[in-house]
Amino acid sequence: MNVLTDNFSTFVDGFLGTVELTLYASVLALVLGFLMASFRVAPVGSLRVFGTVWVTVLRNTPLTLLFFAVLLGLPRFGLVLPFKVFAILALGCYTSAFICEALRSGINTVPRGQGEAARSLGMSFGQSLGLVVLPQAFRSVIPPVGSTLIALAKNSAIAGAFSVTELLGTYRTLSELGYNIVWTFVWIALGYLIITLAISALFNAMERKWGVAR
Repeated sequence: MNVLTDNFSTFVDGFLGTVELTLYASVLALVLGFLMASFRVAPVGSLRVFGTVWVTVLRNTPLTLLFFAVLLGLPRFGLVLPFKVFAILALGCYTSAFICEALRSGINTVPRGQGEAARSLGMSFGQSLGLVVLPQAFRSVIPPVGSTLIALAKNSAIAGAFSVTELLGTYRTLSELGYNIVWTFVWIALGYLIITLAISALFNAMERKWGVAR
């Protein structure tokens, strides 16, 4: 227990750093994922191409490489921001590709006639998507979106290698102080477990309330 009690503030700082990364990156991923899913089913060819390229590139790029590209590449173009912001951008953009595909799969479960009926009533594409299709699709994509955000929380560990305060990075400080590395990782794992269980509980509650009955 002395590993935890002697360094409680260090663990708390790392835990809160991971929570902050997860929260902000999740919001960004959900917004971009919704936008890209809309592009992929849009009647405009250029939007479909853009959405397809976005998903294909990000899903097939290692997250570590994306971190290097964002944190080290963007400043060369004059965009200088705190490393935490760059980490949120990398995590959010990467995860948005998976959110997009989860949403698109949900959209594909909605009968085509629903959209056609909405358009026959004079609704625009945006109105039919937002008011008719997505509310039905949302019910079927709650579990995969939850799993994707849990993966995001664990992927945030990469940010520690780029001088961003997060939970996994605490092991370096404690290792230098001579603490038992095994127990350090035990407490770090418990911290991640708390975060992922909280996300899981939230999405389980959403699924019970709005999910498709099986």
